Amino acid sequence: MKHIFVLMYDVYEIRKDFPVLEKVIYLDSGATTQTPKSAVLAMNDFFYNYAANYGRGAHRLSIEATNAFEDAREIVADFLNTPPENTIMTKNTTDSINIVANGFGFQKGDHIITTMIEHHSNFVPWLRQKENGAVISVADIDSEGFVNPNQIDEMITDQTKMIAVGHISNVFGSIQNIEKIIQIARKNNIPVLVDGAQSAGHMELDLKALDCDYFAAAGHKGLLGPQGTGVLYIKNPETIQPTVLGGGTTSDADTCGFTTKSSPECFEAGTPNLPGVIGLGAAVEYLQKLGVKNVESHDNKLAQDTAKRLKEIAGVEVYGPQNRAGLVSFNIEGLEPHTVAMRLDKVKNICVRSGYHCAIPGQKALGINGSSRASFALYNTEEEVDIFVEAVGEIAGSR
Repeated sequence: MKHIFVLMYDVYEIRKDFPVLEKVIYLDSGATTQTPKSAVLAMNDFFYNYAANYGRGAHRLSIEATNAFEDAREIVADFLNTPPENTIMTKNTTDSINIVANGFGFQKGDHIITTMIEHHSNFVPWLRQKENGAVISVADIDSEGFVNPNQIDEMITDQTKMIAVGHISNVFGSIQNIEKIIQIARKNNIPVLVDGAQSAGHMELDLKALDCDYFAAAGHKGLLGPQGTGVLYIKNPETIQPTVLGGGTTSDADTCGFTTKSSPECFEAGTPNLPGVIGLGAAVEYLQKLGVKNVESHDNKLAQDTAKRLKEIAGVEVYGPQNRAGLVSFNIEGLEPHTVAMRLDKVKNICVRSGYHCAIPGQKALGINGSSRASFALYNTEEEVDIFVEAVGEIAGSR
């Protein structure tokens, strides 16, 4: 795995690569990050110079398009330290998790463990396996949004076939002890799926060292790519049956049956999002040049400073631990989260998320009826934090 670090993290130079930041204070990167110019130019280059289908032609444009797509796959695989043939390009994290949930082949009596902290993408697909007779157990969370690995250990039975857990909570910013959970799973010979939607690109990852069985991530979050792109790592592809079949997945077919190709092609049915994946490859290259450790340190510092300062404002409740990843969820007493978000946008051009953040169970478990969320990325500044905290203080003071 390559590690590239810059000597100095110059956020003001970085911001030049994201033009929209001249218009707004963008604090919604937990939902979607902005995409750097280099990735947009890479996508434009595809459309202008070699737009063609993937792997379905012998002419020069098709070959160039296919090579560019596979180059992007290799960039992403190198970034995560995974073999390219085990690195599937998907639509998003949700798509990635559903490929595993629907392709694993759960049967009546099989046991799945997930947690109360999960985004719906890593919760609902497992609940749906009840239709196949699976039994679902849900681990609790504490007041800061942490899952106790020992509780997962206690939940394991002889029928446990999967443990699915999010790496970083998109509500609380809590970083789960994934390493310990995987150790417990290995001891019991149980596969683990990690939802890395909030960790990929925000913290250094080495999936070979982590030794998870499945890892799902979105291209449009920490990896800085466009919407409609995602990544799924499958340690042993033969453990998952493709559930979407057709163009691109088939090596032979007749009236008696068909034969699918090997991974990753068997999981990438139909025409892929070529420009999106090419843009994702360019975005990951951009991220590699900055150094993920630098990005992680930058994001986390902004979030931790913000959380500390918001707690000092009367009428503001902050959720999650102080030692958090790069997001802060909060509420202002007497105001609905959407009202807070709209006021921040109207008064200071500040973009934050509001609502349940597609993670209803965890918020309900702690008695939270939705929240506003500021989430940070490599391009946010301390000055933006100052403006944001001051604006929250003004809103809280004017109730």
